[in-house]
Amino acid sequence: MDKEQIRSILESLLFAAGEPLPLARLYELLDADKKQVREALEELKQQCERPERGLRLVEAAGGFQLQTCPENAAWVGRLLQSKPVRLSRPALETLSIIAYRQPVTRPEIEEIRGVDSGGVLKTLLDHDFIQIQGRKDVPGKPLIYGTSKRFLEFFRLKSLADLPSLKEKEELQEESLAGQAAELVGEERGSPEDEEPEADRETDEEWEEEEEDREAPEEESEEDTEEDEEDEDESS
Repeated sequence: MDKEQIRSILESLLFAAGEPLPLARLYELLDADKKQVREALEELKQQCERPERGLRLVEAAGGFQLQTCPENAAWVGRLLQSKPVRLSRPALETLSIIAYRQPVTRPEIEEIRGVDSGGVLKTLLDHDFIQIQGRKDVPGKPLIYGTSKRFLEFFRLKSLADLPSLKEKEELQEESLAGQAAELVGEERGSPEDEEPEADRETDEEWEEEEEDREAPEEESEEDTEEDEEDEDESS
């Protein structure tokens, strides 16, 4: 087979599979020279990167997979009549703990998070981001959780080895928190239109001064006191 035919067959296989196909499986199906297969995959990947193409060839979960272009997600969603998966902050936090500490049990997760995680774990299981890997041989035999193949596909990771290091993860979190803090500061300061007009502020200050004058006890001046004393002497 020539390279063009191999590339055409690869595209058909990957489209029909609907899930990542390992390189070894592609070698087996094509029964062609391994170097030609790898070169054909690279050429197909480059072709899929063109702006006019609606599919992308990605490496995920230890294999190769054709996925729809992210920019077309809204239209694909209309076809499937499904909403894109959006994980809450607690779900992402729990998923991160499982990804970096797996295999891990629910008590271990809750010890790190400090809150009950039963509902979040159910959500992650329902979306197939995690899977039950058995039970830990300790009193109570709690379930053991780990990430799934779907997790790798969703985050476009070849394997767990492609996860950012803990140091990189902390740096990304710090950048994210810094950005959120900047947004909050901006919201608290508000835009120029949100500020009170200068005249209104002056009116408020005058009103406050009047209130202070009302509340302050009236003090008699020394002159008034002396006049009162003179009047008393004359009358006597």
